[in-house]
Order: sequence, then C-alpha cells, then structure tokens
Amino acid sequence: MKKNTNTPENQPNNPLHGVKLSEVLEFLVEKYGWEELGLMIDIRCFNYDPTIKSSLTFLRRTPWAREKVEKLYIKSKNK
Repeated sequence: MKKNTNTPENQPNNPLHGVKLSEVLEFLVEKYGWEELGLMIDIRCFNYDPTIKSSLTFLRRTPWAREKVEKLYIKSKNK
C-alpha cells in the first residue's frame, strides 16, 4: 500500500500546504490590486483585462508564473 506523501506530517515546513491557488491569488489582488500586482509580476493575465478566472487558468498551466505568484504570497504573508 502506497503511503500518501502530501499529509501535513510530511510537509511541516511548507507554507503553501492546504492553501488553494485561488486563495493565494485573491489575497494578492486584495492586498496589492491588479495594477500593482502586474508591476510586481509582469505577466499578461495581470496587466490586460485581469480576472481571477483567467489568471487561475494561466497560472495552472504555467509553472514559472505560478512559482512567482507563490513566492510573492509567502513574502507578503510574512510581512
């Protein structure tokens, strides 16, 4: 039987554990707004007609962009 490696005990130092990408994005939009977010992370979905839905679609398909968003979230939560 394969053990689930994503349990909280196996990720005690993961600040994103249990946090949905939509929660991350909503937090950042509320904290910075689309305009400032687009300046901080220069991706099209933040700078041209931004919506939560279109941004989530892009971030789920684009690992490098998602990583930047997650790093900003962690940095912003620790302030």
